[in-house]
Amino acid sequence: MTTNRFWQLDRHPEGSDFAAALSLREERLGPLGEGQVRIRTLWLSMDAGTRMWMSPRTDGYQPPLPLGSKMIGLCLGRVTESRDPRFAEGALVRGFGQWADYADVVPDLAGLEALDETVSDPRQHFGALGMNAWTAYVGVKEVALVKPGEWLAVSAAAGATGSMACQVGRNLGARVIGIAGGAEKCRYLREEIGVDLAIDYRGEDVAAVLASVEGGVNAYFDNVGGPLLDAMLPNMAHYGRIAICGLVASYDGDRPMPGPARFDQILMRRLRVEGFFIPDFLERGAEFLPQLRAWHDAGRLAVRLDEFAGIERTLDAYAHMLSGGNIGKVVVKVG
Repeated sequence: MTTNRFWQLDRHPEGSDFAAALSLREERLGPLGEGQVRIRTLWLSMDAGTRMWMSPRTDGYQPPLPLGSKMIGLCLGRVTESRDPRFAEGALVRGFGQWADYADVVPDLAGLEALDETVSDPRQHFGALGMNAWTAYVGVKEVALVKPGEWLAVSAAAGATGSMACQVGRNLGARVIGIAGGAEKCRYLREEIGVDLAIDYRGEDVAAVLASVEGGVNAYFDNVGGPLLDAMLPNMAHYGRIAICGLVASYDGDRPMPGPARFDQILMRRLRVEGFFIPDFLERGAEFLPQLRAWHDAGRLAVRLDEFAGIERTLDAYAHMLSGGNIGKVVVKVG
């Protein structure tokens, strides 16, 4: 019998103390259930949105994970056994499975997809061709409705989704402002991503820099919320659009964050604010892929990969991502 290591959610984390909330366990793999697919996990994706799944909050876009269950996240790997004719043994697949050596999934519930084997680095199925890229594309193009020549601002701009939102905006002809923490990240945004303006929120007065943007910011792709949203609202152009992708400033706590202090500016500037999540458009991935692949192959859409080796390093990788220690996409190489 094959041994399977997996991370179990034992209690709700307090802040970023994940080691006290999750434990690495072992089991013997049992027989596969009817309609299930078993995946030998090659990489795990570290995503900020899964922090809410660890909390007891019931008002999120997905119910909280029950305590005592295996932690769930996005997995990339190969099918080792299948009881679903759509997924053959050996196929490279991506879907929502367990943080484990082997993930057992029901394909339709896991959003499981067979992947293109011609991509030279399969990790890009988590990157420029993955769900972070889908989120960036939909958020910039369809929610923020960015047009050529407009100013687009992006928070957490050096992260996985933010860096691709900057590139999508640039590819659509926008002038891009990237907001990130630290000189190294801002240098990355200017030199590798090609933003027009990089703002270091740790060392600069964000609101003051934004105030220098002539005519105001037309669109804002928000990954953070909190003080950065407050800095943005008075500096939006009239009839601007705000696409709220994430609220990472509040993910460490179980209580919802308060509303923006400059809420009045939504009325005064006639702004449109819309939140969106990956599950809203999960079934449309094949629609986005041709454009994303074309940009990727042309060198116009890329993401830096920040890889941790070994399933035992998963919590280190997760904390690294949530604390903003990364540039680009954090992944864990499992097998």
